[in-house]
Amino acid sequence: CGEGCEDRKRWIETRLQELSEIFAVGVCGFAVMDSHFHVVLQLNDAVAAGWSEEEVVRRWGRLFPPRGKDRQPLGVSDAWVEQRLKDTAWVATARERLNSLGWFMKCVKEPLARLANKQDDCRGTFWEARYKSIAILDEEALLTTLAYVDLNPLAAGITKTLEESPHTSVKSRIDHCR
Repeated sequence: CGEGCEDRKRWIETRLQELSEIFAVGVCGFAVMDSHFHVVLQLNDAVAAGWSEEEVVRRWGRLFPPRGKDRQPLGVSDAWVEQRLKDTAWVATARERLNSLGWFMKCVKEPLARLANKQDDCRGTFWEARYKSIAILDEEALLTTLAYVDLNPLAAGITKTLEESPHTSVKSRIDHCR
């Protein structure tokens, strides 16, 4: 995001929150740095499986709203929902994607890349790599990973205390407790 690009860092925070309300993916922790970000996610098959078909369609409509002939987003109408519900294969695919790490990360990164390229008046790749994913298999690994993410701004010398860690879940949790 670049040093001082606070708007882009806030955008990532906001986007993670927004997507966690749409996807069956929980955001357990995050830290947005100048050149990368860390995010600990939990995929939740049971939540995705529990959604009605209509809920899947409406969630997908929040993520990718229907568009008019002018390519401008339209509201998610009942007629659009009914049309989508007729295609059970599409609904199944949408349900799968709403519980997918790959789709979640695509929906975080792609819009920011477009925004940053527009701000920078350039084209091409914004992110260096797709993303790295490491499975966390037990509680000890989860605690270690979350500590690493929470402490990353301190280790990088960006801040001296967790309370001052900008664009992190640990700061959000501390602010919430206060």
